[in-house]
Amino acid sequence: MKRIIGILFASCFVLMGCKDLMEPAIENNRELTPESYLPNDARFPYGVLLNGYNRIPTNSWSFNDVATDDAVTNDQTNAFLKMANGQWTASNNPVSQWTNAYAAIQYLNITLRDADTIKWAADKVVSGLFAMRIKGEAYGLRALFLYHLLQTHAGVAESGTILGVPIILEVQGTNADFNKPRATFDACMKQIFSDLDKADALLPLDYENIASASLIPAKYGTITKEQYDRAFGATFRGLLTGRIAKAIRSKAALLAASPAFSAGTTTTWADAANYAGEVLALKGGINAMASNGITWYSNASEIAGLADGANPGEILWRNNYVDNRDLEQANFPPSLFGNGRINPTQNLVDAFPMLNGYPITDPASGYDPASPYNNRDPRLKQFILVNGGTAGANSTVITTAADGTTNDALNKVETSTRTGYYLRKLLRQDVNLNPTAANNQRHYKPHIRYTEIFLNYAEAANEAWGPTGTGSNVFSAYDVVKAIRKRAGIGTTNNDPFLEAAKASKDLMRQLIRNERRLELCFEGFRFWDLRRWKANLNEVAKGVSIVANTYSAMNVETRQFLPYMIYGPIPYGELLKFGALEQNQGWR
Repeated sequence: MKRIIGILFASCFVLMGCKDLMEPAIENNRELTPESYLPNDARFPYGVLLNGYNRIPTNSWSFNDVATDDAVTNDQTNAFLKMANGQWTASNNPVSQWTNAYAAIQYLNITLRDADTIKWAADKVVSGLFAMRIKGEAYGLRALFLYHLLQTHAGVAESGTILGVPIILEVQGTNADFNKPRATFDACMKQIFSDLDKADALLPLDYENIASASLIPAKYGTITKEQYDRAFGATFRGLLTGRIAKAIRSKAALLAASPAFSAGTTTTWADAANYAGEVLALKGGINAMASNGITWYSNASEIAGLADGANPGEILWRNNYVDNRDLEQANFPPSLFGNGRINPTQNLVDAFPMLNGYPITDPASGYDPASPYNNRDPRLKQFILVNGGTAGANSTVITTAADGTTNDALNKVETSTRTGYYLRKLLRQDVNLNPTAANNQRHYKPHIRYTEIFLNYAEAANEAWGPTGTGSNVFSAYDVVKAIRKRAGIGTTNNDPFLEAAKASKDLMRQLIRNERRLELCFEGFRFWDLRRWKANLNEVAKGVSIVANTYSAMNVETRQFLPYMIYGPIPYGELLKFGALEQNQGWR
């Protein structure tokens, strides 16, 4: 390949534990051919792989929720706001992964081409182990990026076929044929599974030092403990592992089995359930569900004690932690010196059940419209700052009522809430933004939470075998939902009769699972994609509440202007102009 690519080695900081591997130069520009690497210098080819890690999309903190019925924003320049208001086009696509993912895949293909030619270590055996691990990482990452491409760009083409994206498995040089057609959705899924199988075969389940050579997996041959630890030990925590590859398989299978794509694939709900079940069995099943998993982002002592690359019980894979106050600056209410950007909707507030487990619309719930936040699911006040709730380092009472006297009041100033609610989830309440006493706190972003995998299993198992069916697994969709709701504090005093009724109906259990997914994963970038893969209504009006003299009145805040074909995203218009072999999804121009 005759191509110059600038590689920023500074991106290494996004990986936990990589600091002990090497100390690369800040930037190198070289011709990426096997012959161009310096003898005995593995830093440059490893930097190629790091570019793949550096491009991993992070659902959390994107806040595409503001293009759904879960939230709005008071930032009128927000790209997702414009998207929801009818400005989503094939040439203006804030959720596109086309350029990012294919750039990552190019780097990963270079890694796969060259890994066996690099002298990764002076010890020949260790060098071979490094090559195995690095190829395993590259295969797993390539599958992850192909999954993101399918999520954002797969769909029903003009021909009526459910298509995926072009599958690129070779390094593309300047003389390559870039005019490649889209593969079928099923072919893309098979490629994802193939890459994940290869990753799983090459990688350890986790990166940990072992107690003795007897614990070395047979696939690595006859090697010493020291050789194993050098290639697969705790130094490399945070890089892609066999466990992570299995979790990516669960995510991809759930997408494929969902209503929007199921007609275009051989992947079934049972497959999706079994892939998630495998991950959960390795975790220890339902009994291993993290008791503090709901507040993973604010468990202060747990976060403070995290070693490089180590995960708390709720997290399967995360990026590195940083000390800052950016999220709080963006989302604290104005009286706490924040910009109040993300405003949860009344729609989402209404989705939280009562403490007894019943939806607020059920006559048995005991819901009181005059005291709408009393006796509710505890997650409501954990995730959403309601009128009269407290926030910030000094537990300041926040008044969002329309007749409130501070800038926190409804529509008071540009940084005030538009819905009567502020975001609470993801924010560290021990951050102080007051310029006279400002402080930072530690934050990290999860790539995959175990709760997501539990919910993946529940959804797929219910569709495959019904609420109480288990297939070859040892727990059911009902078992998972019961554990999640019990952890949240729902129905603990009355045995959750609403859940018990849902146990007899796949349809009712489906509604309950989807609602639990909405609550547990809110503001983490799932709702936008879940609505689409379910082929659900994209145009629910975003609602809020106006509180005047302690009287609560629902109000419409923002309409959504998605057209029916927008359950699928577009192929970028610029790519269609360049490459005639590409076919656009129906409806997009």
